[in-house]
Amino acid sequence: MFRPCVRRLAPYGRVTPGVMSTLESICQCTDNPSVLERHGKDESYHECIPPSVVAFPEQVDEIQAIVRLCAEKRIPIIPYGTGTSLEGHIQALEGGITLDLGVKMNHILDENTIDMVAKVQAGVTRKQLNTSLRYSGLEFAVDPGADASLGGMVACAASGTMAMSKGTMRENTLGLEVILPDGKLAQLGGRTKKSSAGYDLTRLFVGSEGTLGIITNATLRLHPLPARIAAIVVAFDGVRQAAEAVIYLLAMCSSGVLRRCEFLDPTTIRAFNHYQNYSDESKLPERATLFIELGDATQELLFAHIEIVRDLCLEIDNHAHFNASMDPQRSQELWAARHRTYYASLALKPNGKAVVTDTCVPLSQFAQVVQETVNTVHEFNIIGPVFGHAGDGNIHAILVHSDEDDEEYMKRIHECNARIVDIALAHGGTCTGEHGVG
Repeated sequence: MFRPCVRRLAPYGRVTPGVMSTLESICQCTDNPSVLERHGKDESYHECIPPSVVAFPEQVDEIQAIVRLCAEKRIPIIPYGTGTSLEGHIQALEGGITLDLGVKMNHILDENTIDMVAKVQAGVTRKQLNTSLRYSGLEFAVDPGADASLGGMVACAASGTMAMSKGTMRENTLGLEVILPDGKLAQLGGRTKKSSAGYDLTRLFVGSEGTLGIITNATLRLHPLPARIAAIVVAFDGVRQAAEAVIYLLAMCSSGVLRRCEFLDPTTIRAFNHYQNYSDESKLPERATLFIELGDATQELLFAHIEIVRDLCLEIDNHAHFNASMDPQRSQELWAARHRTYYASLALKPNGKAVVTDTCVPLSQFAQVVQETVNTVHEFNIIGPVFGHAGDGNIHAILVHSDEDDEEYMKRIHECNARIVDIALAHGGTCTGEHGVG
């Protein structure tokens, strides 16, 4: 008879006074309850589960010493950047030590405009890097809604509105420095655009969510900024029409010109208008909408592509409301507002929280899955804006709730979440496109 072999792991160690004393000799650390609480909860609805201690290393050798100590004592370690994750990544389920890399390991080590790469410590945020690059003509193009740490973005294989044209963290991470579970330092990848030297260990660590080692710095790909940019907002009569327009836009626009293409359903637009506190004249029509950004070398070329997009959208829906602007300030305002859509969704309920879906499907299935996702939210009678990165098939449903909601409403939310994931899987998709497993 077959008997499965089950290996029982020893219980996790605890942070004893002796361990705490050793930690304090390595780097700054604290067990202040308010600091622990802040490091035990991300931006998700999951409860706060704080660590036993938070350490603030400044040097790689300090992290190595902590990792070796924890390996010896079997104490869990959780790397921490800015705490903006959405899947409960930083909950300290077994106590242990949180390594906050955002406070002291937040330096930009190198910017090379010829190689178009930047080397950064793990605690540098995406906005910090782009602010430093503002006069270079280059940008770091991966842009999740939050101002996340770049180490955390690598760990979660993050992406954002420009993934359709510039790729996710997998495509934009060229090299890593990581501390392995035994405390050894490993250098992975480098600055070259390509390499066939054995296993691609860099990409193995991208998306590993802290399970394989601790990322201490990253070498990242940069991209040239276009000379001219246009921001376009198109409102359609129906969800299906807006979603189908995306496929045609991708086919019709020249490679690299279509920088971003975001889908927002009518509930999202309602949240958007309310949160931005727009005047009646400035409010967007509460219809299925695409936010589009085009970039090109000259104003003439850009205008020609605007006309292509206009004609295509009006061919799909002759009642579509089309608005285009070539004002760079307007573009910045539009995408800054788009990045606040998650918080706008939470504001639909007092003290709102949310279960967030992150499905991603092949583009051929995008229109069908978006329609089914919107229908599912309505079927369960839940407040749930649906929006996403249409250009790469990524869909978010923000299932909003609050502490005042009863058990029956919460049960509907979790059933709705499961149904939405099942829909994506049935169409060849995945349960998470960019947030990670948690």
